[in-house]
Amino acid sequence: MAIPDLMPHPVAAKYAVLVDVGYLYAAAGEVLLGAKERKEYRVAADELIQSLQKHAEQRISGELLRIYWYDAARDRVPTVDQRVIAQLPWVKVRLGNLNARGQQKGVDAQIRSDLEALARHHAVTDTILLAGDEDMVPAVEAAQAYGVRIHLWGVEPPYGTNQAERLVWESDTVEVISADFLRPFFSRAPQPVPVTPPAAPSPAQVFAGRAPVKPHAKPGQVAKLGPSRPRVEDVGEHVAQKWILTRGRDNIRDLLPGPILPTVIDTELLIEAEKELGHSLRPYPEARVWLRDGFWARVYREFDLGVGVSSK
Repeated sequence: MAIPDLMPHPVAAKYAVLVDVGYLYAAAGEVLLGAKERKEYRVAADELIQSLQKHAEQRISGELLRIYWYDAARDRVPTVDQRVIAQLPWVKVRLGNLNARGQQKGVDAQIRSDLEALARHHAVTDTILLAGDEDMVPAVEAAQAYGVRIHLWGVEPPYGTNQAERLVWESDTVEVISADFLRPFFSRAPQPVPVTPPAAPSPAQVFAGRAPVKPHAKPGQVAKLGPSRPRVEDVGEHVAQKWILTRGRDNIRDLLPGPILPTVIDTELLIEAEKELGHSLRPYPEARVWLRDGFWARVYREFDLGVGVSSK
């Protein structure tokens, strides 16, 4: 008779990564660049998230549920970077509010709520928490009461510590992410250099730049005329103006120096423009270029930069 296997089989871990972006960016900006405000630096967030995911895979043998990315935005309207991050696989962007003084509101509460919910519903066996605030302690204790192991990650401080001592005590494991690990993803923000606006073009130059392209049609066919360049450029400027008013100058500044738009934002621009025009621009590749020209012309004027046009 075969002897039954009475030894318990190990249960594969299932884990989530919860990232307090405010803590991560502030701590990394300080140790790497001596920066005090986020506007002083740029972050390759998509590449950073991929590296954090790989690092987690090396630390925990199991299945990743998802990465929770906790950040803030004015009136919870996502910035350009946040919209790009939200498109990444296995990433859930959670937004708190950013008040007029640049303070985050509601972010810690979201982290605590998700940490406790994941544990209560047995969605994970382990959680990596990249944070430093002592407010996280009650949620850590609650999750541990449900049997979840908490792995606290922090950012290497320039001196002393940048994490609450009690949070460190309560976590099951603690790891410090080195400055060398983070350095490839942080760089100083370029400072816009005012450019003297170009001299007003002569009427001959204006009309030369807008010479219509003669359509080619087979005998007996009527050529299909596309939208006019001036109209499309005007729509591009109108969309830029609307975004500046609704999303704020700080968010639009994130697009500088241009002229390349992130794919997500470029698609939004096209959709907005087609709504304004009342018809599709997709059959007209040149119209997409004109649309971007108008968009950038308005943005450059907003920030007192020389107007650069990508096509002639």
